[in-house]
Amino acid sequence: MKASVRVLACALGILVSAPVRADVSAVVAIEPTERKAGLLLSRFSLQEQLGKLLGQEVNVSTSEDMTDVMRATRSGGYDVFIAPAQVAASALAHGYELVGATDASEQYLLVGRSALGSTAELRKGRIYLPQQDSIYTYLARGMLNASGLSLKDLRLVQYARYPMAGLAAVSLGLTDATVVRREDWEAWSKDNPGVAKVLASSGAVPGGFSVAVKKDLPPDVRGRVAKWFTAPAAASGLKPVVHLAEMGQYKAVAQLGTFTPTHLPSATVVTAAQVQQLIAQGAVVVDTRNEKEYRSKQIPGAVFVPYHEKSLKDVAYEASLDDFSGLAKLDPAKPTIFHCNGAECWKSYKASRAALAKGFKQVYWFRGGLPEWEAAGLQVLREVQVAKR
Repeated sequence: MKASVRVLACALGILVSAPVRADVSAVVAIEPTERKAGLLLSRFSLQEQLGKLLGQEVNVSTSEDMTDVMRATRSGGYDVFIAPAQVAASALAHGYELVGATDASEQYLLVGRSALGSTAELRKGRIYLPQQDSIYTYLARGMLNASGLSLKDLRLVQYARYPMAGLAAVSLGLTDATVVRREDWEAWSKDNPGVAKVLASSGAVPGGFSVAVKKDLPPDVRGRVAKWFTAPAAASGLKPVVHLAEMGQYKAVAQLGTFTPTHLPSATVVTAAQVQQLIAQGAVVVDTRNEKEYRSKQIPGAVFVPYHEKSLKDVAYEASLDDFSGLAKLDPAKPTIFHCNGAECWKSYKASRAALAKGFKQVYWFRGGLPEWEAAGLQVLREVQVAKR
């Protein structure tokens, strides 16, 4: 009897200690303007084929809610993302690796009425965008942001379903601008010469569906999944993932709408080399980062005046939410250079605008900040050196 109990206990021990193969989850994120392409995909076929491949249960879901899917990229909500470029770009920044894309990269254009001289003239204007969560709107925010504008700066933002309808709206005077694919613009502009013009263009954007796999999946699972997507079962309705866009393209998409503008009216945007020259001429360098960052490493001679930021990282931010009281310590008569942690850091941009509002006449914005300074091989004071000063 005791022996039987021992055998049973041993068997149970084996069962308890045996590794449990967890389910693999995947989501097909359907771009709002590409619902037709999404409808061609068979969730059940994807689920069945991947399940057979891995020898375990695979759960595949579909979603048209880009906001929810983007949130899942940050929380690791799925093991595999089959999604448009903006979703894949976010996943790649949060613990996923790229398998590839189903289509070649493409470019998007911000197109406006022919009477407009520049993107900046869209302030208080109207824009037509196809679907609030679409890649078109995502890229529109980025192109506007690069010119120092936010969607909040426009008088009217109209969302509708069809991308090409935006061009018709521009031609009829119903809107001032829209965003379209370059190939669609080239075909339309031939039939409608002089009606509209290109105001801005995006970089290359991975086309179709991109596939990203969680890095912490077992290597053999990642390898088999990646190989399967290069020649998926025809019944799945998914094109082969054979286009391997440069990682820089995904990084650029991820940065759209979150990076600072490329210029600032009334201020001069400067490079590391120009900052070096200005310092030699007596300009003041202001480090707007936090104290820990400043003490860790800094540009020699930089003055620590932190910008305490609570407002949105957007050109239409609410300055009253922030604290830059240290600005009062600076001399508005001296040429002043503001910097922080690079193009994705908004503190120096906001500090420069605050200085301009206070009457500083010679404001220089070092957009590339400390990362650009270091990349140029220029001297940086480290924590030990700072302590000795």
